Amino acid sequence: MKRLTKSSKDKMISGVCGGIAEYFGVDPTLVRIGYLIFTFAGVGSPILLYFILAVIMPEN
Repeated sequence: MKRLTKSSKDKMISGVCGGIAEYFGVDPTLVRIGYLIFTFAGVGSPILLYFILAVIMPEN
């Protein structure tokens, strides 16, 4: 069973984007670029979401 966890090998800040990329089987760079696009476009509150995920996602 797959679990959404922070990446221990592909992390830049806390491993959230790397963990999401591992879970969905995509390149972590694409997840990071998508995150930046959402941040600059003002869609929702990606910075707050990243902080919440960094706190609640378990370590790998």
